[in-house]
Amino acid sequence: MKDLKHLIYFESLLENANNELVKQAQAEGDICLGYTCYHVPEVLLNLGNCFSVRLRAPNTGSLDIATYYMSNYTCEYARALVERGIEGGYKFLDALIGVDACSMMNRAMEHLEVLDCNEKEKFFVTHIDIPFKVVDYTVDAYVTQMKVHVLDNLHEKFGVDVSDKAIRKAVKEHNEVCKILTEIGELRKAENPVITGYEYHILNLVSYTCPKRLILPYLKETLKEIKARKPDPKPWYRARVAMVGSEIDDPNLTKLFEDCGAFICSDRYCFGSTPGREVIELNNEEDALTQICRHVMEHSECARYISDEKVHQRRETADRLAKEFGAEGIIYEQMKYCDYWGFERALVSHVMAEEYGWPVLSIDRLYNNGSSGQLRTRCQAFVESLEIKRIHKEEGNK
Repeated sequence: MKDLKHLIYFESLLENANNELVKQAQAEGDICLGYTCYHVPEVLLNLGNCFSVRLRAPNTGSLDIATYYMSNYTCEYARALVERGIEGGYKFLDALIGVDACSMMNRAMEHLEVLDCNEKEKFFVTHIDIPFKVVDYTVDAYVTQMKVHVLDNLHEKFGVDVSDKAIRKAVKEHNEVCKILTEIGELRKAENPVITGYEYHILNLVSYTCPKRLILPYLKETLKEIKARKPDPKPWYRARVAMVGSEIDDPNLTKLFEDCGAFICSDRYCFGSTPGREVIELNNEEDALTQICRHVMEHSECARYISDEKVHQRRETADRLAKEFGAEGIIYEQMKYCDYWGFERALVSHVMAEEYGWPVLSIDRLYNNGSSGQLRTRCQAFVESLEIKRIHKEEGNK
């Protein structure tokens, strides 16, 4: 297929958290709010002249300094953020919004705060306590956390309009991005798709890490381009695979799998489209903030939720997406030393194979894989097994 017009530009935007569009927006007077997790409702960080940047630490080398503060048995994503912060990589932020998602990210946010990684006068770090259950009283508690720690701070420090009307306006803008990415993502269902998993991963990432008003025109243009794109004469992949996992902000991981012959046809991980790029539906009977908080908690697929309902939801979502997008197998991913996903991957990879009947490749990985030879070999073997299984099935149907 012909390369996407803006693909190289999108890739360049992902090389640094303080990318070209972030600099442009700040030069025009916008307020940059960094965050790390789906549980900080992205839409609430895009009120008025604010814009959100979901933090990454691309091209991270040594983690020695962060390891000194956090030990080498902690999540590499958390350590990479601390390392990049100490290097001065987040001095451009006007605020940093952290959540009590896991103990390792808590430590990372604390270090970024106490080590004075940002010297802006109005800069602040705040932490949000996220409940572990999804019931009415925990939603109310979540709403209070968002109001006190996020909305009140934005209003007091930067004069941001945090009214219900302003929030509803932000939801409309947020939904516009979500609809575009959902429409592009649906094209992956085709037997001979006009988009690769790597390209879709790139598009998702730039939507999380760039100012919405500046990236939106590029996304609209790319949607038109993809819909008019001519597919290859025959499918370029050897097997269709769904990817489920933790914090995957490195598109090179997707590229590694697809270089091995896999087509990542659906995604269910942090920084992906599920959850994160679903439309937020609002009614007029209830305030927008409460509806947004309930939406986030109900749609979250995070392994931190251990109620029976949430455990079942995660399995059903993975099964549903794999079926809807025509996957032949599932990759279950875990970042090394991630407590939540270490448990989830170890257990559910067996459940999906034994109870749901899916071929599963279970992997743990470093934050920056580069061109991991071991991972590449395992993926090649998995793709080959799926291909052989499909051939045997086709021969049996003759």
